Amino acid sequence: MSEVEGGWTVELREWLQGISREAGFDAAGVAAVAGPDDVAGVEEAQRFSAWVEAGRAGEMDYLKRRDEAGTLVRSGLHVAMPWARSVVVCALNYNADAPRSVDPAPANAGWIGRYAWSGRRVDEASMVATDYHNEMLGRLRRIEAALQERVACETRCYVDTGPVLERSFAAQAGVGWIGRNTCVINQELGSWLLLGVIVTSLPVTSETAALLAPDRCGSCTRCIDACPTGALLGSSELDAPREMDASRCIAYLTIEKKGAIDEGLRAQMGRQVFGCDICQDVCPWNRRAPIGNHEGMQARAELINPALEWLAAMDGREFKRRFKGSPMERTGRKRLLRNVAIAMGNSGDTRFLPRLDAWRTGEDAVLAEAAEWARGQLEKHSTEEAQLDASGNSLF
Repeated sequence: MSEVEGGWTVELREWLQGISREAGFDAAGVAAVAGPDDVAGVEEAQRFSAWVEAGRAGEMDYLKRRDEAGTLVRSGLHVAMPWARSVVVCALNYNADAPRSVDPAPANAGWIGRYAWSGRRVDEASMVATDYHNEMLGRLRRIEAALQERVACETRCYVDTGPVLERSFAAQAGVGWIGRNTCVINQELGSWLLLGVIVTSLPVTSETAALLAPDRCGSCTRCIDACPTGALLGSSELDAPREMDASRCIAYLTIEKKGAIDEGLRAQMGRQVFGCDICQDVCPWNRRAPIGNHEGMQARAELINPALEWLAAMDGREFKRRFKGSPMERTGRKRLLRNVAIAMGNSGDTRFLPRLDAWRTGEDAVLAEAAEWARGQLEKHSTEEAQLDASGNSLF
């Protein structure tokens, strides 16, 4: 080892920037872990606890997990890892050279979140699905191994799996600021960023503390205004809270929510069948966001504006062939079909009626109920169109 454990130095921080780029990340930084008695740590814990207690975590029970003393495990990193002194945050740009979810699209097309398009090219004609968790974890472990060769320290790597509030640490590490869409926004890269962390026992000194990225949302509220379900909480005031009610977020509803989706939110879900990119697609900082083309994170063309009927027609074997090893595998085929049924109901396309009728009489009660609702939406749409035609007041 060329250095001994004593904390982050300017040289070590500069080394991190270089090794993170070599590992395939687009930005990196280091943030200090607040202690249990630090004012910043107490305030962060209080905000997180209030957010959970307000029911904004929905059914994501892993966010509500408590230790034996009853403290929320994610309310502070010191709760789960008393030895933690700093967090290395690495960001990977997953933007693709493809249409946005808010761009014009065929009425029969669904939308899959950009991050789930990822794949690795096998040859010129084919790709296999990948999952960013695995892709990023391998990169993080390369950095972790190199760090441990330089300095004696304890470490843990996580990609969405540890008791770490990644976005908060990303902001503290200078990777970007937390925008009104609750995403980390980097002035050069935009917000199409996946975050991975390495928790370390190395303290951050005053000389190595990161410069915070200035908040450049200004008075813009485009993300708040564009969110169909009102999941984003905030205003144009810079000091207003940047929070999301996850229980209303379309990404949560289509990925995490089990069982039936609240009927009052279905119409606002539009054509989203897995995830939602609306609040990022309308963000001005993403207009010139660079394209990310990392190995293992390339876009699979068939998942961009996928035909709803194509998704609906997949049996279990085909679903597994298409999505094994991808983020969509965890959500599963049943929940995907529930989402497809809702998107069909929002499409206004009566050609989906036979498919919905078949689902209405199937064994899956949740899918049958969603199909029943979707059928009602299409019938309502058809009736309204017929009335317009009869009155001669065409919309076109």
